Amino acid sequence: MLHLIWYIFVGFLAGCVAKALMHMHLSITWTIVLGIVGSIIGGAVTHLFYPPSAGGKFHLGGLIVSIIGAILVLYIWHKFRLQLPRG
Repeated sequence: MLHLIWYIFVGFLAGCVAKALMHMHLSITWTIVLGIVGSIIGGAVTHLFYPPSAGGKFHLGGLIVSIIGAILVLYIWHKFRLQLPRG
């Protein structure tokens, strides 16, 4: 249960930073979703180059890659002019 809360918290942080850097306005729900999707994308990319260790501890690099992933998702979303559902 704590992992789920942690993922939501990290997703919220990554989403907030990404939307601030991209100058976009999103609801808190979409900010969290954006951050979590960015974390998944960033985590998948980093696991290709650096396999996870057995410790599984928090690293600041993971948050940075999550932010970069969220920025990438926002950029692609904006590039294709997709609309977010109202929520």
